[in-house]
This record gives sequence, C-alpha cells and structure tokens, in this order.
Amino acid sequence: MMIREIDERMTAIEAERAKEGITEDEIRALEEEYAGLREEFASTLTPHDKVYLARHRRRPKIDDYIEALFDDFFVQRGDLLSKEDQSIYGGIATFHGIPVTVLGHRKGKNINENMQYNFGMPEPEGYRKALRMMKQAEKFGRPIITFIDTPGAYPGLEAEEHGQSNAIARNLAEMSAIRTPIISIVTGEGSSGGALAIGVANKVYMLEHAVYSVLSPEGFASILWKDSGRAAEACELMKMTAQDLYRFGVIDGIIEEPAGGIHHNPQAVFKTIERVILKEFNALKKLSPNEIARARYEKFRNIDKAVRG
Repeated sequence: MMIREIDERMTAIEAERAKEGITEDEIRALEEEYAGLREEFASTLTPHDKVYLARHRRRPKIDDYIEALFDDFFVQRGDLLSKEDQSIYGGIATFHGIPVTVLGHRKGKNINENMQYNFGMPEPEGYRKALRMMKQAEKFGRPIITFIDTPGAYPGLEAEEHGQSNAIARNLAEMSAIRTPIISIVTGEGSSGGALAIGVANKVYMLEHAVYSVLSPEGFASILWKDSGRAAEACELMKMTAQDLYRFGVIDGIIEEPAGGIHHNPQAVFKTIERVILKEFNALKKLSPNEIARARYEKFRNIDKAVRG
C-alpha cells in the first residue's frame, strides 16, 4: 500500500472511531487495523514518502506552534522599508515566563491562505522583516526561536528586482553574529537559502518526517536529468531526511513524530518541542553573549568537516 493510501485510511479510521454509537467490537476491529497500518507505515517509509509527509496539508503550521507553545504573543509586521510580507510570521511572546522572539514561514491551511501567504515563499521584504525582529531581540536580550517550512524563497522577477539574494545573504551574515540564543526547528520542508535565511541557529532540530535540502527534489531532477518526474530518485540521492542530516552532523537532533506523521497527534509533538526548547535554553543561558555568537559561527563553519567525516 502506498504511503498516501495508508495515511488516508488511518485518517478514516480516526473519524470512524469518533462516531457515536460505535460498538466495542467495531472499535476493537478498527484498532487492530490501525495497528497494522502503523506497522506497515514504519516499515515502508522512503525519502520520497517523507517529502509527501513534510508537505502534508494537515501538518501543523506556524500559527499552531505559536498557539501551542507560547503565551502573550504580539505580532510584528513590516520591514520598515516597503511592504508587509505575510509569508513570514512572527513577533514577541513568552515561553515559560521568558520573553522571546518567535518567527517562521507561513504557508496557510487552505488554498485561499496559501495564495495570501504566497505558499510560504518569502520575498525580500519578508527576510528584512525577520532580520528586523531578530536584531530587536538581540538588543533586548530575547532568545529567538524560528520554525522553518518553505519550498524556498520566492523566485519572481519583482523579488529579484527588490534584492532577494541580497536580503538572504544579509540574513546569513547577520544571524551568524547575533549575540542571543537562536533555536531553529524544521517542521516541514526546508529548501534552499529561503530556509537557511532564518536557520543560522545555535541549535537546529528537525521533525522526524521533515526534509531539509539545497532545493526541492523536483528541481534537482529537472536540473540533473531534465525530468522532474524522477523526483523520487532524486530524494534518495539528495540525503535530505532528518536521519541523513543528523548522521552528517548538520542538525543537532530529531524530534519524533507519531506513526503516520505529526498530523495524527500534534499535541504529543508540541510537548516534545517544548521540552527541547527548554533544555536548549537552559544550556545556552550559561554562555555569555559573545560565546553564544562564537559558538554559532563555529558550528556552521565546521559543518563541512562533519559531513566529510
């Protein structure tokens, strides 16, 4: 059975179990089928399946993470130069009573929101807004948490005319020297500089079925073989899964998801993320601001050494 079919059947079983008037025998039969599907899911998952899960329409979005993990959220808008880019969403909040800055890519939960938020593909104004928020966080000593979920920066003509590559490059340079803790979590797909522009962090985590790569598998296949239909083959070559990147030392940890993906039990994953952030904050607060910036800089300078072994 294909991963899509397993996912759809698991979702249907969840809906059937919630119906009124269902008998104990029916519940037992559904639970047995569900357990079998979970086992099949775990044994057949491929890198291409993980891309499907990373892009799943029911996967939690930045709004869900902010609502579940933070209190007193106050949204911040604009780059103080041009327009408001809604594909980057963030602001000030509290986490266990600690003032923080939280931001991430915003895709939307339906087609209307997808279009409103440009499918999570920021333009230069979005990256300038993100940097403005992060520099403000540094000024006031607030830790920064970023959530990465984007197919990449918007490649349109207007974005290029407005300085897309410059905005991304500046974020990479500025983030490497920010003197307050930064924690990044790849929650869905993280592609290209559009992801890395808010991902230069002291600690980088990925959800178990997230992916992180230089570009999409479709783009990779189009460039290498002139055939986007070979995306599944590209996924194998690109080593884009959380397991690959953890083995190469590119990320610091993997956050487990329930069988079938986070959308089958998001609350459990939210609790794990909460523990991870708290643990890393407690470790990073022991460092001075200069040590925090230096550690982040060295981390990214040494990634190639870790990958080469």
